[in-house]
Amino acid sequence: MTIVACSSVKEKKKVSELKSQKPNIILIMTDDQGYGDLACLGNPILKTPNLDKLHSESVRLTNFHVSPFCTPSRAALMTGRYPGRTGAYRTSSGRTLLHIDERTMANVFSENGYTTGMVGKWHLGDNAPHRPQDRGFQDVIWHKSGGVGQASDYWGNDYFDDTYERNGKNEKFEGYCTDVWFNEAINFIEKNKEEPFLLYLATNAPHGPYIVGKEWSEPYRDKAKWKFGPEFYGMIANFDYNLGILRNKLEDLGITDNTILVFMSDNGTAKGASFKGLNSEALKGYNAGMRGKKSSIYEGGHRVPFFIHWPDGGLQGGRDVDALTAHIDVLPTLADLSGISISDSHNLDGISFKPILENSKNAKKRDHLVVQFQGGPFFKGSPKEWEYTCVIKDNWRLINGTELYDIQNDPSQKRDISSANSEKVAALRTLYTPFWKSVSPRMTPVSIDIGNTKENPTFLCSQDWYLPSGNPPWNFGSIKRLPSVTGPWMVNVKKAGLYRFTLRQFPKEADKVIKAVRAKIQIAGKDEEMKVKQGSKEVVFELEIPAGKTELITYLYTSEGKMGGAYFTEVEAL
Repeated sequence: MTIVACSSVKEKKKVSELKSQKPNIILIMTDDQGYGDLACLGNPILKTPNLDKLHSESVRLTNFHVSPFCTPSRAALMTGRYPGRTGAYRTSSGRTLLHIDERTMANVFSENGYTTGMVGKWHLGDNAPHRPQDRGFQDVIWHKSGGVGQASDYWGNDYFDDTYERNGKNEKFEGYCTDVWFNEAINFIEKNKEEPFLLYLATNAPHGPYIVGKEWSEPYRDKAKWKFGPEFYGMIANFDYNLGILRNKLEDLGITDNTILVFMSDNGTAKGASFKGLNSEALKGYNAGMRGKKSSIYEGGHRVPFFIHWPDGGLQGGRDVDALTAHIDVLPTLADLSGISISDSHNLDGISFKPILENSKNAKKRDHLVVQFQGGPFFKGSPKEWEYTCVIKDNWRLINGTELYDIQNDPSQKRDISSANSEKVAALRTLYTPFWKSVSPRMTPVSIDIGNTKENPTFLCSQDWYLPSGNPPWNFGSIKRLPSVTGPWMVNVKKAGLYRFTLRQFPKEADKVIKAVRAKIQIAGKDEEMKVKQGSKEVVFELEIPAGKTELITYLYTSEGKMGGAYFTEVEAL
């Protein structure tokens, strides 16, 4: 795409004069980039000149925390509430969806005169009423699922020349995924430069699969000597290059000064170093001296970079703020900076850190934070009290309610000092109990609509099967093995009537024959089955079903009697 700059200083001035006093907001979130995956934060291998420049010009939160995994961080960022409370507290198994009564950042800003746009990764639901366009974003270009090329994403996407969804319709794009996201972000900015806008730019990079052009990965081939290290760093280098283009465009348009630009990540590093398990220090590579990586409740799993730059608001010049801050604080802070009030009925868990950014003497500071990886790595069981938890207060980190670390004197969390500090352990434990009591009742199933006029037919994927534990088939690597498992989709039938259910093992675009001899479907008390004709690529049922919430379960049986599910099921209200 050719990027055309404003033709003159006079045009820049005209745009500035037309602008409302409210600032624009560009919120950039990378995926799986840890605190140590930037040169400006000490990485001795990686080159990130544009991130370094932004760092030098921004206010930096050096004690900023998210969740240890993708979806929970995004749920918290969008709502300003603890992820367990929102319903979206895991990355699959039907637990990526926000409760319908949750209101997002896009809802808040669009209701206050902002044009809202979202580009890239959503990971808070692929179907109505959970898509970004259903949750307050007015202009949306995104990939489905948790990563490009995962099961519910468009069949055949591989990071280059992919098909993504623009405002409800699939569209073919040219180029590398990160380049596409930034090009589309710039298009949105150019189109909306004369009125205040909120742009959420969430890249899938550097999340796996680790695919990037060799021109980006080769400079690290002999330096990042661990599996996928060169590709991971190359994906970050490509992101950094695109960040430079974006910032130059803001300058060309004359809107840098009145734009709040935020850079952050969603959890600790995935491949910025090699580790032993999830909770070790880096064995090779760099992790800013922290213990733990993505999915860990030790520091390296949830402390991430956060830069905020806004010249008109005095947020520039390059300085660190070490106050405890978190993803749940971003929404109230951005609203506060923009002069927007959030209703008490929103029931925020976050607080505005605007006074901290402004060095106010009487600034209210966050007292403590609870980080919990609900269900833990690999989801071996339902979320339980105290499991996979970190209570943060001052320099203290209480892990799983028993281990205690002083992060100031022991940043790598090598020495558990709980036995010598029993009173401190007891005090920190009292902070967790009210959190669990208020959050745990909200960790209940969230339904996907069928028969919703905004999305008919609805394309369901096995990643959203609601299993009691473990992950359902969520990528094509597992689906190609045709695993002998099935599970329920939690669905909300919007209107009673006749529905067509089309069962497949692969998406329609894959054009693959079903390897089964018998199919069965269960929904709303109905139980129907039929033989699968040889050579069929789909099995179709038509059923009259009542309105309301229910479960949909599919079954496909082989001639040997093995059972699996229809990993892809299309539901259409007739």
